[in-house]
Amino acid sequence: MIEILQNKTILVTGGAGFIGSNLCETLLANNINTVCLDNFATGKRENIEPFLKNENFKLIEGDIRNLENCHEACKGVDFILHQAALGSVPRSINDPITTNDVNISGFLNMLVAAKDAKVKRFVYAASSSTYGDSEALPKVEDKIGKPLSPYAITKYVNELYADIFNKTYGLDTIGLRYFNVFGRRQDPNGAYAAVIPLFVKQFIAHESPMINGDGTYSRDFTYIDNVVQMNLRAITTKNKEALNNVYNCAYGERTTLVELTTLLKKYLSEFDNSIKDVEIKYRENRAGDIPHSLASINKAKELLNYDPKFDISNGLKEAVSWYWNNL
Repeated sequence: MIEILQNKTILVTGGAGFIGSNLCETLLANNINTVCLDNFATGKRENIEPFLKNENFKLIEGDIRNLENCHEACKGVDFILHQAALGSVPRSINDPITTNDVNISGFLNMLVAAKDAKVKRFVYAASSSTYGDSEALPKVEDKIGKPLSPYAITKYVNELYADIFNKTYGLDTIGLRYFNVFGRRQDPNGAYAAVIPLFVKQFIAHESPMINGDGTYSRDFTYIDNVVQMNLRAITTKNKEALNNVYNCAYGERTTLVELTTLLKKYLSEFDNSIKDVEIKYRENRAGDIPHSLASINKAKELLNYDPKFDISNGLKEAVSWYWNNL
């Protein structure tokens, strides 16, 4: 799959972030020219520190809200993996303007720069939040509801813009609707930390994790290596039918928050047996949260040959081991 990318240059926007740095790492491990664009608003320098001496790696410190930065980053680039965004539903509720500026204006800047640079393909991070208030399970790509947060609106607008840029300018795009991605380098700190790294950090410190609701809410937790695989399949596919589509990027199984904390306790207790006695606490549900999330991955399997290798159990084992050694 990845041999196709030899002698090509890939731009990873948000390349110092959680998903972006994992993409950079995989590309560089395969001797592929990799450009990282990041403003370090949420990305971390330590994520890309090991890459700085690699002759195939180029860092551009810039902001996707600046069109000039986007044009500079796209020079000589063959493919784009666009990961730069402001994530988090609660953040978008607290500050919808900045979320809109980054996720819509920044996205549009990147599309324009990609078009002007005649980039071959633009693969971007979409979001499962686009399904909104749709209660149907599993989530199928062509059936969505009304968005439940400013963040969800921005990610849906990305899909609309990508579609228009293909129809109007001939730019090939693929959107990947990420479902609760987790794994190495995901930040456990800050007000908007994702649930898995946050809970891991709390367990390690013998603090009680706080579950929103009664713990029966469920998510299709997706390990980072599955996500990396899907991004690579999206930029290397030769299937014309696969282009200019949006895909669920998930494992295709759901796990409740109670099941999640049980698994985390189990794997962390292998490092520190006293973690099994840490109490779980509960509070009210959070605004903008959907009760359940489960993806159908049939479309990705059929058109992109997506073949996720890590279920929640295997993924958590890997993630817990990484956090234990790096926190």
